[in-house]
Amino acid sequence: MNYPEFFKTIKPIKVKDPLSQVLGAFEAGEYEFSYLDVVKSAGHSCPTVAGAYIITQEALKVLFFEQRAVRGNIKVEFEESLEEGVAGVVGNVISQITGATDKSGFKGLQGQFARHSLMAFNADIDASARFTRVDTGKRVDVTYNPEAIKPNPNMMKLMKKLSSGESTPEEVKEFGELWQERVQRIFENLDAVVEVNEL
Repeated sequence: MNYPEFFKTIKPIKVKDPLSQVLGAFEAGEYEFSYLDVVKSAGHSCPTVAGAYIITQEALKVLFFEQRAVRGNIKVEFEESLEEGVAGVVGNVISQITGATDKSGFKGLQGQFARHSLMAFNADIDASARFTRVDTGKRVDVTYNPEAIKPNPNMMKLMKKLSSGESTPEEVKEFGELWQERVQRIFENLDAVVEVNEL
């Protein structure tokens, strides 16, 4: 399996999942999600998928400090509706990492470990997403702005050729490389693309 080398440089998000511990999936319920994991689930790497990973990672740093984030103990709210823009894509990535889902999620085991109703859209917030610890009520707003990192000027020309079906295999390869180069620059310039506000 071949993929961009920079994927390997991105720090994984470490979690503790009480449900997985009880059900014997992971010792002590401890495991981690890499950027490669979410890329495989999404089927692609782009500024949106990268942003979902970044805002989750940055929010969990504040909510859980140096400790592992606890899956199932995190509520996530979005300003956008589920049908708007890329909210669904972002929600899927965040759900994978945090366990939070809307009404479709796990209903629990003997009254414990429920994951449903921990994700909401159309929230009255002024941020890309709000993360809340269920146990303590501690909250953090995270705003993501990928437009701060501009794409390579050649990408637009190549995209037009891709859209028209006129691109050569070499041009398709170049487009993909330039696309991932922007994603890499987003990860390398977090101060420019993400803002975290503890509430």
